[in-house]
Amino acid sequence: MAAAAADESSSFCSSSIFSQKSTRLPDDTVFYAIFPDFVLDPTTPNDLSSLQSLHLQIIQFLSPFTTDYIWQHEPFTLTPSSTPRSSCVCSSDLPHLHGKVRFGDNLEDEWFTVFLLFQICLHFPSLSIRVWDTDGEFLLIEAAFHLPRWVNPDNSLNRVFLRQGDLHIVPRNRLSSPSLADSLKFLVGCGVESRASESVQRAVKKKISDYPDRARRNMHRVRVRVPVSVAQVLKQEPCMISLAVEGFYDRDIDTMKFAATMEKFLGRGKDEELVCVSVKMSRAMYAQLVQQTFQAPKCYPMPSRSDLSVYMEAELGMKIACGLEMMYQQRKRDGVEGRGSTWEAFKQALERSGYFQGLLPGSKEYQRLMQNAEEYYRSSSVYSRVSDLLSAPVRRIDEILALPHSVDDFKDQEVPPSDDDSWLYGGEEELNSVLLERQKEMELYDLKHKKKGKGKEQQEEGLSSGSNAREFNPADITNTMQAFVHKVSSYKGAEAPESMNKEVDLDVDQFIKDMESVMKHQGVKDDDSDVEEGSSSEVDFDDSDESDMAEPDNEDGGDTFMQSYSDAMSEELKATTLGRSFVRANEQIPKKDEQGTSNTVENMDEDFSPVDVDLNLVKSFLDSFSSQQGLPGPASNLLGLMGVQFPQDDNKGK
Repeated sequence: MAAAAADESSSFCSSSIFSQKSTRLPDDTVFYAIFPDFVLDPTTPNDLSSLQSLHLQIIQFLSPFTTDYIWQHEPFTLTPSSTPRSSCVCSSDLPHLHGKVRFGDNLEDEWFTVFLLFQICLHFPSLSIRVWDTDGEFLLIEAAFHLPRWVNPDNSLNRVFLRQGDLHIVPRNRLSSPSLADSLKFLVGCGVESRASESVQRAVKKKISDYPDRARRNMHRVRVRVPVSVAQVLKQEPCMISLAVEGFYDRDIDTMKFAATMEKFLGRGKDEELVCVSVKMSRAMYAQLVQQTFQAPKCYPMPSRSDLSVYMEAELGMKIACGLEMMYQQRKRDGVEGRGSTWEAFKQALERSGYFQGLLPGSKEYQRLMQNAEEYYRSSSVYSRVSDLLSAPVRRIDEILALPHSVDDFKDQEVPPSDDDSWLYGGEEELNSVLLERQKEMELYDLKHKKKGKGKEQQEEGLSSGSNAREFNPADITNTMQAFVHKVSSYKGAEAPESMNKEVDLDVDQFIKDMESVMKHQGVKDDDSDVEEGSSSEVDFDDSDESDMAEPDNEDGGDTFMQSYSDAMSEELKATTLGRSFVRANEQIPKKDEQGTSNTVENMDEDFSPVDVDLNLVKSFLDSFSSQQGLPGPASNLLGLMGVQFPQDDNKGK
């Protein structure tokens, strides 16, 4: 976990995956950063030795959890970073420990990492930890139904931390736009205020409640038959199974050429004898091997299909052997071989980071720093071994196969049977239970906010809390309609609230022409002599003078026009039955007989009683809403804009 700590720290912070200028983080990687409280104290020297001491304590504490765990691509690592780096998103200018885990298709690795981080902050209470991936603060996503409503991805930066075994969210009302240092200081001084609610704690911790037992259950042991060279490598370094599976699963046309010859792991070709061994891998790795069809190379010594169990063990072993061959040859060809934890590489990294402070070699202070570095190297190399192996597998494989080994080393040894793999085919019930659980969570969330919404409406409308508090009042329609027209209407017309506005493409000139053609009086159409010479059929508002419109001489003309217009409209409506559809003042709403005809006075032409506008408005809305039969329609949409909601028909379907 960081024998070459300073070297890894340099490449880690400067790499694009942590750069603020990076366009995209890896989709299958979780990142984390650990900030000790002492980095906030200006009186405490923030030198590399303090971080190295904390680093050794943490990895020693985690060792029992991670010793037998097989990681999908790379193990949990921590590296110190003491020098300020502007390109390091996780650090700002504060010394810290950081790391990343590429989990690939195995999400168990990500949540196991979260479990380890919770254990760290629980065991070391003076630490604050950040953890994130491509989705950002993915822990908040897990607790989305329980978060404060103000929290969103845009304002969550530098707010979400793990501390003392709990999730903390720096409140907005205390720090509006916090820097990393501001949030860390707030956690130290006011951690009680930032601790997330119990519902958020339960939602997040539920995902890791089964660990570390779940991590052990995620391991799968299986019997395979492989060439002796493959068996020797996996015996010495069991963690290399992850590289073998990765090489097989991510194969392409170029790497498959290496599997066709099996130059490294199948020197004798079909004369090679297969040995039976037990291999431990994650369930995700096992699924990647089993569920892909792969034809064995012609040079590979596959047994007969007569013994199906032996053949299946050999087929799975063949995939592992081919994957190991493809990985080895590709890394060797491309030169993508890490340096591992060599002392020289570690020493050079220390020199580049300024660890020796420009001291002359041989001086007393230089020797003291060198002794501390050697002690740290020896201690950390024990825990960084897996990481070094996976970064430099070619050299290690060459070292293993250079030692004497034979088939006899694997004969006469008892191999345990394969673990039950029914979990691979019976996950439907588990998936359904997870979906049902999430559905219940969504329903509870909706019910909770629906009750809050109803309570708010009752408070605003001054309704009582009794059983009849939500009874529908028809007067709401007329009152809200009048408020709607008066508040958001002008000479340009009535407008919906801004939140409901949408762009409308309207040809104004064509609209005016169409309106004129409809509203022209028949007599005007037949007698063109009434039209003054030189007048235009189009309305030109730009040429009008506002002072002319304000002259009082036009008032009588306007009244005359409106009277004439009203008389003409009344005359035209007399020839229709429209007038009979209105309810007039002091008149009951007409009831329809069995034939559907109205029992109103037959001759409404002579009835000059005024029309009850409010009553007709309510009646029209109710008729329109009833005709919708519970579906969306113009009445419900319009009233929705005004904040009025019709009650449900309790008698429907009875």
